[in-house]
Amino acid sequence: MPELVFFSGTMDCGKSTLALQIGHNRSARGLQGVIFTRDDRAGEGKLSSRLGLVTEAVEAGEGMDLYAYLVAQLSQGGRADYVIVDEAQFLAPDQIDQLARIVDDLDMDVFAFGITTDFRTKLFPGSQRLIELADRIEQLQVEALCWCGARATHNARTIDGEMVVEGAQVVVGDVNRPAEEIGYEVLCRRHHRRRLTSAAARAGALSPDVLPVNHA
Repeated sequence: MPELVFFSGTMDCGKSTLALQIGHNRSARGLQGVIFTRDDRAGEGKLSSRLGLVTEAVEAGEGMDLYAYLVAQLSQGGRADYVIVDEAQFLAPDQIDQLARIVDDLDMDVFAFGITTDFRTKLFPGSQRLIELADRIEQLQVEALCWCGARATHNARTIDGEMVVEGAQVVVGDVNRPAEEIGYEVLCRRHHRRRLTSAAARAGALSPDVLPVNHA
């Protein structure tokens, strides 16, 4: 039976790489898929992984009806055997409903990939709706690591290397951006609660303790 599957995890845990691998495996078996993405780091209409792999995709912009897009493609003689959606957390809840309808009415598997919570530890609306509707939720097995070496469980937004907890929910960035730019970092819960990023930890390590010195 076709399924709506939600592959979730923090940033930097290989979601986009797995999405590309699933597409490759099915393509190798003669299947054709439609890939949707939203606000990918590589630009509009791209699905990219941090390993350097990139493929073309359909930009699922705000207000786009994903179900209607598939129906139009099929009505015009196109073929689609499955659907892959990357950055699914950025989709609106009604677009997630459309993905469920693709599974139920068009008998296609839909594989959605996304992070569950934002830099404030709040659920993205798209991810929340996927949790509510998905036939299956898969936690990715590649563990992203905090700077301390512990398993990373939270996404942090940084500005000039400092963690921030206020601002718009969606600001496109990357874990590989320079510290002086808006970027993202994955942290364990302890260091997310303490707002202790890798840059802050390095700064602390480079600051020597001042000891009293007695001059004769």
